[in-house]
Amino acid sequence: MDYGYKRVINDSFESVEAKAREMLAEQGFGVLTEVNVKNTLKEKLDIDFGKYQILGACNPALAFEALSNELGVGLFMPCNVVVWENEDKSTTVASIDAKTMSDLIQNDQIDALAERVNALLKIALDAI
Repeated sequence: MDYGYKRVINDSFESVEAKAREMLAEQGFGVLTEVNVKNTLKEKLDIDFGKYQILGACNPALAFEALSNELGVGLFMPCNVVVWENEDKSTTVASIDAKTMSDLIQNDQIDALAERVNALLKIALDAI
């Protein structure tokens, strides 16, 4: 996965999702948006899909710093963290690589912020 960081955890989807929220909070991230893909696909398309949750995570201090430098960076916010159940009932948790996105902006200050975001997201995911 070249566009993010992921871990496979031998624990239930529900446990990993709850722990992801907790560990994100410990790193200063709040969850601004949530998309329950399984429920959405069932409701909108009558398709059965596995457990898959998208968490839109935001660290307000870093977001303010980024927006103060480049208003267009909001197109890349919030940082998505996804949790999905695997066929073997293990759970994958993954976060976007903010540096991959910041490379499109070509701004040294945004690049440095993206590196900080990545470090915090990795700490959070590694703590699960």
